[in-house]
Amino acid sequence: MRTALVTGLAAGILAAASAIAQAPAPARPDVLMSALTTEVLAVIRRDAAAERPTDFTQLMETKILPVFDFEHMTRIAVARNWRLSSAAQQAALIAQFRTLLVRAYSSALSSYRDERIEYKPLRLAAAETDLVVKSVVRRRGAEPMSIDYDMESTPAGWKVYDVKIAGVSLVMTYRDSFAAEVRAGGIDGLIKALSDKNRQNDAERDKTLGAKLAPFLMLYSGGSRPRL
Repeated sequence: MRTALVTGLAAGILAAASAIAQAPAPARPDVLMSALTTEVLAVIRRDAAAERPTDFTQLMETKILPVFDFEHMTRIAVARNWRLSSAAQQAALIAQFRTLLVRAYSSALSSYRDERIEYKPLRLAAAETDLVVKSVVRRRGAEPMSIDYDMESTPAGWKVYDVKIAGVSLVMTYRDSFAAEVRAGGIDGLIKALSDKNRQNDAERDKTLGAKLAPFLMLYSGGSRPRL
């Protein structure tokens, strides 16, 4: 019985070691971001070639958002007020800030016009867990623009927790306004302000979409303006 137990344990150890050896190594953060960018831009170019609109919401949800750490981003933006908020308030802040950032990123993607994005070589130390992945956007008729990603190693892989465009932090730009909202109305006041802003953005997006669809709607309504 003892021999069988030892044999079984040895087999289990060998199987585990084999599984670890065969498991793919975690992607380098620069390779991860470069591959992600290539895949996303390929979808946009393919849709443009086929003259069909890109579903930026689906593109964000399936490709881009999984590599962003929105909790970390929200903690940075809310700063010391994060520790003063309850778990429920923190969850609401993350959800609202996530929506705000997704709208901003989707808008940037929708304005893409076939620029080239190049990632700079990254020197990655074996024990490094926090670093910056640097990229440059080559634009026709304009100066190159830098986009840097602050990333950290997590149990779920490398995650982005801030984006700097031309040296300006996307997350830090919200810190002063967030602090002002908290001083004026507390944490709940900040949550309400974010919620109101997201609703406003939704309304503006719907208005823009309605303006784009108006000519087609008029065709199907016999030339008269459709009623809402």
